[in-house]
Amino acid sequence: MHCPFCRHPDSRVIDSRTLDDGSAIRRRRECPNCHRRFTTLETAALTVMKRSGVTEPFQREKIVAGVRKACQGRPVTEDDIALLAQGVEEAIRSVGSSIIDANDIGRAILVPLRELDQVAYLRFASVYSSFTTLDDFEDAIADLRALEDQAKGQPG
Repeated sequence: MHCPFCRHPDSRVIDSRTLDDGSAIRRRRECPNCHRRFTTLETAALTVMKRSGVTEPFQREKIVAGVRKACQGRPVTEDDIALLAQGVEEAIRSVGSSIIDANDIGRAILVPLRELDQVAYLRFASVYSSFTTLDDFEDAIADLRALEDQAKGQPG
C-alpha cells in the first residue's frame, strides 16, 4: 500500500477492524518513511456476469432500484428495501465466489421479496422470469396461494 503523503511503496498495519456488517476491513496504517498515519478500507470485489457475457462490478444500488420499482405504490418503506438489498448481498457473498451470475442475483431477490410484499414479488417475477402470458401470472399466483396455505397448515 503506497503512502498517500510521500508515495513510499510500503506501509505498516497498526490496527485492523471489521466493519459492523462484516463486509469490509478498516486498517490503520503508518508509513515507515514519513511516519504519517492513514486509514484504508478493504472490501472483497464481486463481479456480475450478465446474460450477454459482459461483466460489471456488483452494485447493491441496482438491487435497490429494481426492488423499488416493483414496490412502487405498495406499503413498503425504504428501510425495508435497504434491508432486503443488504440480505441479498450477504447471501450472494456467502456463496464464496467472486463472480456471480446475474440470474443468481434475481433468484436471491425473489424469496425475501415474496415475504415482504406479494404484489411486488409478482411484479418483479414477471420481469425477471419473462412472463409472456396470463397463464404465467396464474401459475405464479397459484404457487403463492399454495405457499400461503402451507404456511397456515392447510393442505395444498
